[in-house]
Amino acid sequence: MPPRPVELNVNGRAYTLQLEPRVTLLDALREYAGLMGTKKGCDRGQCGACTVIANGRRINSCLTLAVMHEGETITTVEGLASNGALSPLQRAFIEHDAFQCGYCTPGQLCSATALLQEFRNGTASVVTADVRQRPAKLSDEEIRERMSGNICRCGAYSNIVAAIRAAHEGSGQNAGTAGADHRDHRDNRDNA
Repeated sequence: MPPRPVELNVNGRAYTLQLEPRVTLLDALREYAGLMGTKKGCDRGQCGACTVIANGRRINSCLTLAVMHEGETITTVEGLASNGALSPLQRAFIEHDAFQCGYCTPGQLCSATALLQEFRNGTASVVTADVRQRPAKLSDEEIRERMSGNICRCGAYSNIVAAIRAAHEGSGQNAGTAGADHRDHRDNRDNA
């Protein structure tokens, strides 16, 4: 089939791309829209490097066609920062050294952003004690389960969990003290 115009709303910007119907959302973002943050890892939906957020839901962009997302709001890693300032989660990833080579980091960040929203909405996971009730707290076990679709070949998992926990704790009423605690931890590590 010949290319046709496909309108995508990515990171608050409208894109009209000439795409064949078989073009994946991942390829549309990278090759046609020029948004190189989303990574092509396995191209089979197994690694999570291509995770983006579509209408508030995290998806593997390598497993879906771009034409299926017309009219949806898509957020990539480039859209997580606001007015040039990193999101609290992005800052937490830096403060907790939650990446090594960085290849999986865009997918990890998009997945974790959606994870925090899912938890705020009361969405249960497989490890939630009672799926009929809002999860009581975002434990490390909850974070690990909810992030299980994102692979880090470098093995930065404990730091990723710590960063997500810190961003979650910092988003509550103790946001000021949570940020101070992380700065103190970083300063102590630098002085060691």
